[in-house]
Amino acid sequence: VLQFNQKCKQWIKLSVLSTRSAAVEDTSEVEEEVEQQKQPRAKANTKTRPEKRKRITTEKAVKTKKKNAQKLCVVPQKKEAEAEESTNPKKKRKKKKTITDVLATSEPKPGSPVDLQNLVTQYFSDKRSVIEQEELELQGSCFLSSNDLTHSLSSYLKQICPKWAKIQKQHTEKSSVVLLIICSSALRAIELIKQLTTFKGEAKAVKLFAKHIKIEEQVKLLQKGVTHIGVGTPGRIHALLEKEGLNLQALRYLVLDWNWRDQKLRRMVDIPEVKLDLMKLLEIGILKGCRENKIKIGLF
Repeated sequence: VLQFNQKCKQWIKLSVLSTRSAAVEDTSEVEEEVEQQKQPRAKANTKTRPEKRKRITTEKAVKTKKKNAQKLCVVPQKKEAEAEESTNPKKKRKKKKTITDVLATSEPKPGSPVDLQNLVTQYFSDKRSVIEQEELELQGSCFLSSNDLTHSLSSYLKQICPKWAKIQKQHTEKSSVVLLIICSSALRAIELIKQLTTFKGEAKAVKLFAKHIKIEEQVKLLQKGVTHIGVGTPGRIHALLEKEGLNLQALRYLVLDWNWRDQKLRRMVDIPEVKLDLMKLLEIGILKGCRENKIKIGLF
């Protein structure tokens, strides 16, 4: 019995020791497994960092390549565009030729009765009927000889009015003139009045333009005494006729300053405002007097 008890005790001790050793072994195995799990994670962490760096560097490299490729694509496009511009220059818009450009290239030609007749028919083409336009046609007997660009104003007037001395003595009506000279501006009117000195003799000339002169003053001047020659612009002469400060009863000669050109090489009929006033003046009574052979027109 004692031996059996001793063996039981030994067996119990051995079982305890075995269980302890097994536990120790299990713990060691668990520790080893934990260490093994930790080691790959650490290795993985160590591996992922350079991998991330590699990815970043590769992404940067790809971006730089794309940018360089874009630059390479853009530069040749610019060069191609520049080459196309050089080979195909832009077409410049053609500037419209002004009256000055046209007249500068053309040779000066003296005006003729046909020019005035064409101007009148062109102006009234959309304002009058066909029958009324026929009434506006002027015969050759309505015109005086035109200036051939060789005459001065005095020599031209002596040619078309050889009996001027006798005509001026016979003129006694107020608010009317025998000779009416129409020009484009006040300055030109003053020049023409100065050129009349060798022709007019004792005749009296009056300025008929709007610059610095009121229309009431001109009406009073015309009513005060006898005036033989009137020099002015078509706008003011037309206004005087409308206000009855001037009448056409004694008018026998109408001279248009046709060939003279201003600084822009424009003639009187090339300026739209002056041309319009001239047509109104002709319409108000000049053309009617020409058809009745009372008024004759000359182009200076």
